[in-house]
Amino acid sequence: MNPYLTRRQILSRASSGFGLAALGGLMAEQALADQAVHRARKIAPKARSVIFCYMSGGVSQVDSFDPKPALEKYAGKPPPFATARTQFNNDGVIQPSHWAFKNYGQSGLPVSDLFPHMGSVADELAVVRSMTAKFSEHAQGNFFMHTGFPFVGYPSAGAWTSYGLGTESKDLPGYVVLQSGGATAPHGGVGLFGNGFLPAQHQASIIKADSSEPVRNIQPREAAMLQRQRLDFIGEMDQSFLGELGANSQVEAAIQNYEMAWRMQAAVPELCDIRGESEATKKMYGMDGPESSRTAYARQCLLARRLVERGVRFVELSCLAQNIGGGQAANPWDQHGALKSGHGKMAQQVDQPIAALIKDLKSRGLLDSTLVVWAGEFGRTPFAQGSDGRDHDPYGFSIWMAGGGIKGGTTLGETDEFGYKAVDKPQTVYDLWATVLHLMGVDHEQLTYLFSGRNVRLTDVHGHVMRDILA
Repeated sequence: MNPYLTRRQILSRASSGFGLAALGGLMAEQALADQAVHRARKIAPKARSVIFCYMSGGVSQVDSFDPKPALEKYAGKPPPFATARTQFNNDGVIQPSHWAFKNYGQSGLPVSDLFPHMGSVADELAVVRSMTAKFSEHAQGNFFMHTGFPFVGYPSAGAWTSYGLGTESKDLPGYVVLQSGGATAPHGGVGLFGNGFLPAQHQASIIKADSSEPVRNIQPREAAMLQRQRLDFIGEMDQSFLGELGANSQVEAAIQNYEMAWRMQAAVPELCDIRGESEATKKMYGMDGPESSRTAYARQCLLARRLVERGVRFVELSCLAQNIGGGQAANPWDQHGALKSGHGKMAQQVDQPIAALIKDLKSRGLLDSTLVVWAGEFGRTPFAQGSDGRDHDPYGFSIWMAGGGIKGGTTLGETDEFGYKAVDKPQTVYDLWATVLHLMGVDHEQLTYLFSGRNVRLTDVHGHVMRDILA
């Protein structure tokens, strides 16, 4: 089949007897042909899928992956450095870490007692201690971390990845966001997962991992034959409409989405049915304990592995609220007060499941082809907010990456002696996504889309690959 058929030829063939299912296949081939411009400068890929563990609300770097002994020396004293404006401007005294650090693995990577399970996979982690962001407010920070822009209307990293590489699954979309236990979208809402100006098939599909109906209306309400006839009838109407419009990516995307929804009716329930997983696997993820939030997050991690096994390109996980110290459903790590209690409960939720995900991927030979990214929208101040919280700190915080193409057991960059600002090899959100795309085999400067007269990209006009952490 000629992959460079025009859209009108595709529609003509479909209307002359190919049927809507064939139309979906033809359009999928056309979508791949449309991406040829990006593949022309494609790098040899190290990874084929991304799992994004998003820590919405902001994890404290000095309590997790960036040990700072100077905080003990200055504990209880005013910060001996100039401080920038914070979200609430209720700056207190220097507050040391609430957790001791230990060196883990052959690399000796320091990880705090907040994350002992992640410490057990330290030799797989590349910790970037000098990440920076431009915004200290949640919604702007979330949009910036997801899209490279601080407001709604731009495609998320998952949508860009789906657009540039497509999906290896015929029955599941290229970009999936998992939720469970009542987890919701971070501040900014579902627009964080949107396709922006890219064709609509690249937006995220939200799957509620522990729901009886993981996707709304995923359970057929009518017989398959009747449903197929209805879809074919709608397809004929859409084809006629497209014939009048000419090429229209949004209408074509709607047709593709109809077909994907048809196939997802079987694929999603099968994905979410984990009865075939061994009890040992479930226990490793932490699904056997009494902590309901950990069980719910563990289910997301397990389904993330099942999704990448099925060829899904980009998966994002969602934290659950513990409602401590200001952290609510949209920003559960946001402890402006009671940080020790709040961070402790949040870590209890995610630590074991994420570490188990890495171990499980590795044991199945999938870690080399799966890039795991752990990050929030910013970090937290080394000085207290009030008496026992921490405010937002976008000037120097920690993220980590593991898996496909990453050199584990390493660190990149440094913050100052207090863990406040990046002072060595500062990195940006643009650098993060440039690195992710590079490992997926895409030159971030070439992955563009013409919008409003400009070739727009995920990394805007910035971004460098973080080569120091590449294997």
